[in-house]
Amino acid sequence: MKKFPAIAATEFDDIATGMHATDAMLKKAPVSFVRCGTVSRGRYLTLIGGSTASVDESFTEGIFHGGRSVIDSIFLPDVHGELYAGIFDTRRKTTGDAVAIFQTTTVSAIIRAAEAALKATGVRLVEIRLADQHLHGKGVGIIEGDLHEIEVAVDAATAILEAKKSEFTTKIIPAPHWGLSGQITMTTQFNLSEALDLKGEHL
Repeated sequence: MKKFPAIAATEFDDIATGMHATDAMLKKAPVSFVRCGTVSRGRYLTLIGGSTASVDESFTEGIFHGGRSVIDSIFLPDVHGELYAGIFDTRRKTTGDAVAIFQTTTVSAIIRAAEAALKATGVRLVEIRLADQHLHGKGVGIIEGDLHEIEVAVDAATAILEAKKSEFTTKIIPAPHWGLSGQITMTTQFNLSEALDLKGEHL
């Protein structure tokens, strides 16, 4: 998909309200794309993108119509290129350097964390998952890079999440085992992963 400068995500705890608010968003301004639908725990998630002005107008309209049903939301007027690609399922192979894993209770929070981490240093985004069926509405993101850069990126993301009072967990793994790196590169979903022969003890 062609990259657009701005994106916005809005999460609703009521499906009907989410659909109604999304309709209002699309009628408010000419955004370039929309991706929306139900996610785990009976929530409704809407992601839009396009020019900064149009996305800003539509996002504001969605917040207004969503009212108390809005769980969390984020507007990025200048989204990082790797984050944009990651949202649309582009994966990066891990290199064996340090990795950091973020887990948040909302999609908006994981997007917020990934954006802060990527813009803080030269780390790379391996994967970002947005409330898929195995996450019960949570977000998961994985970044990789030199240990020092990973630490700086985690500090930047943590500061943003704490300022927003988001619930989250983050862990840094220096020089992850190649078995874990291989699994992360393949997928972090158990049902889609394949067993790796670690050439350990054999009977």
